[in-house]
Amino acid sequence: MTVKPEHYDLIKKPVITEKTTLAAETSNAATFIVAMDATKPQIKEAVEAVFGVKVKAVNTVVAKGKVKRFRGRPGERSDKKKAYVILEAGQSIDVASGL
Repeated sequence: MTVKPEHYDLIKKPVITEKTTLAAETSNAATFIVAMDATKPQIKEAVEAVFGVKVKAVNTVVAKGKVKRFRGRPGERSDKKKAYVILEAGQSIDVASGL
């Protein structure tokens, strides 16, 4: 599968936290911040093309932005869409190396 520029527009960045590292070790999953309008089939196609792996399933979560105060002024964080990409057995993605 060839990599298209649209694939890089869908996958914004990997999420590297304790929770996602544990998910990568136990259930062979990688987590990415993706575009809000991205669908599961589009995310699957993009990950397979960019990283050259076989994707088993894609789960998505929309995290709503919080209202926070910055220097006494109210502000709002933007909404984020996270995609948990579960890979086939024997496949792996090294998210620390970058796209």
